[in-house]
Amino acid sequence: MHNKKIWIMNHYATDNFYNKGGRHYWFAENLIKNGYEPTIFCANTRHNSNDVIHIDHGKFASKVSDTIPFVFVKTSPYHDNGIDRIKNMLSFYKNLFPVAKEIANQYGKPDVILASSVHPLTLVAGIKIAKKLGVPCICEVRDLWPESIVAYGILKRENPFAKLLYQGEKWIYKKADAIIMSWEGGKDYIVEQGWDTTVDVSKVYHISNGVVLDTFDQNSTNYPIEDADLENNNYKNVVYTGSIRKVNNLGALLDAAKIIQQKGNQNIRFLIYGSGNELDMLEKRCEDEKINNVIFKGQVEKKQVPAILKKATINILHNSSTSLDRFGQSQNKLFEYLAAGKCIVQTYTTGYSVIEKYHCGISAPKQTPEDIAKAVITACSNEEETIEMGNNARNAAYDFDFSILTNKLINIVEHVTESEGSSNEPIR
Repeated sequence: MHNKKIWIMNHYATDNFYNKGGRHYWFAENLIKNGYEPTIFCANTRHNSNDVIHIDHGKFASKVSDTIPFVFVKTSPYHDNGIDRIKNMLSFYKNLFPVAKEIANQYGKPDVILASSVHPLTLVAGIKIAKKLGVPCICEVRDLWPESIVAYGILKRENPFAKLLYQGEKWIYKKADAIIMSWEGGKDYIVEQGWDTTVDVSKVYHISNGVVLDTFDQNSTNYPIEDADLENNNYKNVVYTGSIRKVNNLGALLDAAKIIQQKGNQNIRFLIYGSGNELDMLEKRCEDEKINNVIFKGQVEKKQVPAILKKATINILHNSSTSLDRFGQSQNKLFEYLAAGKCIVQTYTTGYSVIEKYHCGISAPKQTPEDIAKAVITACSNEEETIEMGNNARNAAYDFDFSILTNKLINIVEHVTESEGSSNEPIR
């Protein structure tokens, strides 16, 4: 029995290479520990960055990070979300085929392909390449296209382009040997679309995002932060870490902070770590409206985030709530918050709520400033319960450690490779 080769295709895993971390990096790390041979295929361009992996000749370059082999597929450069980004996606899709063929000829074909979104073209390529090679393809959906674009109001459901994307999505679900969704309610979504008549929902699995607890704890020790505000025990510090852009909707947190201030809760304040193009505007708002219980702390290194989260009174989980929340949640940040072992306030309610399941925090019923303010005040008012919820958070984190999540992936890999003979047509 040879070690099974797993090709992981994710356009944006270039970030994993630079960060030495991320979902597929951690899967790969744990797959290697379990005797598998993963290879990550990604673009040679890095999203939101000028970093490029140079390709001297041909359509790809190979590098190894720690023990994980990466294959960088040649793609066209882009700098924003315009037409160049779409060209970049198309070039990744197109070049995956010859690259996969060449790698298979050099090193042998994989036993299984794991094709991961964000965009659906990677999944389409994964399915087609797997069929050519006569191996199963697992499709991993971490972002619902076009549903999420529709939910954010960027595209109308009736738009012909949206309809085309939905047809493509349904095709992917039909053709995949297994489907992994990062939200627990993934099956509900397929049923809601009315596709369960053509898509076998028994092949839909759930593997959420997660955390590497060892690394999180090491970083919290090795990258401590000196921060007088964070260490000031006269205040209940409500901590937000992350980007400060339109999609993060931080204006709502300022509205809630203002209500808390007006109610005379002098000892609660918000510490906001991160940067983004809305920072100046929000700082000015605090000044103009005399919101005195919000401090913008600026950008910090990713490695310092664990130390910050562990020192908070409460960590606040906040982003724009949409209709997709009913299918569950899987923000990377949530799992860091769990690992920090502090009570979590979530500014909206989701289906399949991790916070409610593990009793590790408080969710505002709706994402309104009044509901957010109320949830924060409640969380800050009973110290004993806040500490208990924090302990529950840390205990929950063990269920989302990548060693556990990788075992779930291994079960799916073994299942699709065992039932292999039956599902794929021979190569013509």
